[in-house]
Amino acid sequence: MFPAPLSVLQTLVNGFMDRTFLIGIAISMRRITIGYGISVIAGILLGLLIGRVKLLDETVGSLVLGLQTLPSITWLPLALLWFGLNEKAIIFVVIMGAVFSITIGTYSGVKGVPPLYLKAGRNMGAQGYQLFLQVIIPAALPSIVVGLKQGWSWAWRSLMAGELLFVSLGLGFLLMMGRELNDMSQVIAVMIIIIIIGLVVDKLIFAKLERNLYERWGLDLA
Repeated sequence: MFPAPLSVLQTLVNGFMDRTFLIGIAISMRRITIGYGISVIAGILLGLLIGRVKLLDETVGSLVLGLQTLPSITWLPLALLWFGLNEKAIIFVVIMGAVFSITIGTYSGVKGVPPLYLKAGRNMGAQGYQLFLQVIIPAALPSIVVGLKQGWSWAWRSLMAGELLFVSLGLGFLLMMGRELNDMSQVIAVMIIIIIIGLVVDKLIFAKLERNLYERWGLDLA
């Protein structure tokens, strides 16, 4: 049912020694960087627009909420039809997995900005894009960061699902190869790598970002 710990450790050592795991990590990280980066830009822009434009809020806003409930892997058939069997299909799935979480987080932050902040900003001369940059975005940052964190987790899951179902190099492909070869040690080893990468990204990026943000807002309870 489960491999011996020493067997998993030996698989990890061998995988890094022959660079199999290093190549898989590099390919997966390149895909997640591209897909998540596009999601961040698109999600924040869309969330700001929906949060500030009433017409978009009443139309696109409901659509975004509905699409958020759709599992990201269901976009893979469309991606294969649109882009074919290539990198673009997997990156598209990653984008669709993350963009709506980021959009909703940004939207919630914008809608939650106290009207007093907006009035104070306008009284001090902030108009148009200045109001966005100097008042709305700073006030909405806590919710935006939450959306970014959720978007990352969904993007990471979407990437693994896409790599599992679509034959290509990457950590998901190594998982599938372990299954095909009936090598439980490789399956567990790759799962450990996926968990470690997720924890490292959370601790090095999002945990620090949240800590700095809470300290700036005077919410640090430590």
